[in-house]
Amino acid sequence: MALTLDDVKRVAHLARIAINDAEAKATHAQLTGIFELIAQMEAVAVSAIEPMPHAQDLVQRLRADAVTEANQREQFQAVAPQVDAGLYLVPKVIE
Repeated sequence: MALTLDDVKRVAHLARIAINDAEAKATHAQLTGIFELIAQMEAVAVSAIEPMPHAQDLVQRLRADAVTEANQREQFQAVAPQVDAGLYLVPKVIE
């Protein structure tokens, strides 16, 4: 894709970015370099490469799913303003 200096100025105008000629030339050079890098990456044959789920082939260490604390629901609900059948009751805020 060929990018011209006028394209850079037009995009800057559409984005409402004030840009002078020197900045436009610098941006044009940077964008041209990015497009060249993209063209190089697209030229690499990757059809025989299997996709990886992650860049590093690591296994997640998992701990056992076990209860480690005692049930304190009654203590917590003892200080609640309203409780019914083990549930906290709150005032209705949406009609």
